[in-house]
Amino acid sequence: MARPTKHAPTIVVATGVVAALGAVAGLVTHDPLWALGGLLPAVAYEVYRTEGETTRWASWVLLGVLILEGALLVLGVDADLATFLGRDSQTVAGYDVPLGRITVVGPVVMAVACLILLARTRGRFTRALAGIILVGSAAALYIIDPVIMGEWLGGALDQL
Repeated sequence: MARPTKHAPTIVVATGVVAALGAVAGLVTHDPLWALGGLLPAVAYEVYRTEGETTRWASWVLLGVLILEGALLVLGVDADLATFLGRDSQTVAGYDVPLGRITVVGPVVMAVACLILLARTRGRFTRALAGIILVGSAAALYIIDPVIMGEWLGGALDQL
């Protein structure tokens, strides 16, 4: 059964404001935890709102990766996944996710999950939330490693 939408516009706008404030605070302080913390309300509401099989899976992946990414940053863990796994990329739901520093991979996986949500969800509120989370994930990635963000953005623009 569809989730009620009576307060959804207000909640989506509020989560967008919190995500934007977190991204700005993260950019100013150069601390990605602000950006990730700002995404938590949007991700939690996304988990609540999604109902389809693949969209529910994608939203739970978002929440899990967000929590794991925050824990890795707090603990200062920054291993190289490409070296550990012995390959440069991994295919996730049809998208090639480049492997590298583990703290960089988290926001990329979140972005891929958002793209899945944008492509497969029918609800306008869940799409808006996915867009908010996608932008917040990009901000977190930029804070963690602006060079990689520039390379990936350039590669994406070359594909257009």
